Amino acid sequence: MYHVPTHLSELPIYKKAMEIIILSRSISTYLNYDLSYLKPDGTEDNDVYFSGDIVQQSTSLAPEIVNAELERYSDKKHKHLASLEKLTNRLYRNCIRLENCNSNGKDYLPVLRSELKKFKKLQHTWMLTL
Repeated sequence: MYHVPTHLSELPIYKKAMEIIILSRSISTYLNYDLSYLKPDGTEDNDVYFSGDIVQQSTSLAPEIVNAELERYSDKKHKHLASLEKLTNRLYRNCIRLENCNSNGKDYLPVLRSELKKFKKLQHTWMLTL
């Protein structure tokens, strides 16, 4: 990763984003083990891509927080905030999609969705401070 100023890494929203990254990576690893096999007809399980999406999207949360915090101009700051909101919503939707997959790992997705709900509450409060 990159260097994050100490005052930013202490923000509750940033800490929650880091927790979500760790959780989504763990869940994705678990899901990939079950979803990486080919089906009997030789096709792959499409849900394996959603498991990669949750990792990519969760990894993008923290940089958007940092960028919004460090941005001086309000129009650019709002672009980072909009991007963060879009990432959070996509991540939440992908969790719902993965809950229907053929893996025991799907049992952990409600935990991630619960953390995302907490993140959204923090996000709303944090956005009011910017």
